[in-house]
Amino acid sequence: MSKQIVWTDQAIADLRAIEQPIAIQILKTLGRFVLTGEGATKQLKGVTPPLIRLRAQNHRIFFRDKGDSLQIERVLDRKDAYR
Repeated sequence: MSKQIVWTDQAIADLRAIEQPIAIQILKTLGRFVLTGEGATKQLKGVTPPLIRLRAQNHRIFFRDKGDSLQIERVLDRKDAYR
């Protein structure tokens, strides 16, 4: 049973700024996570409400688990993700 994906405006803008072949790989990684739960995830400490990071090659997908949906907050290159 998969969850619905809800994108914030900022996350959509982040994804559109990434080269298309890389963006497609990011979407495939996110899709695999939604369907199977597989992926390198980690809940970030000290962030309220909880924010989860999913690694997708050299990018990080930051999202919140809302129960029946995932709210994608940001999609950033790893070198910019933690600044």
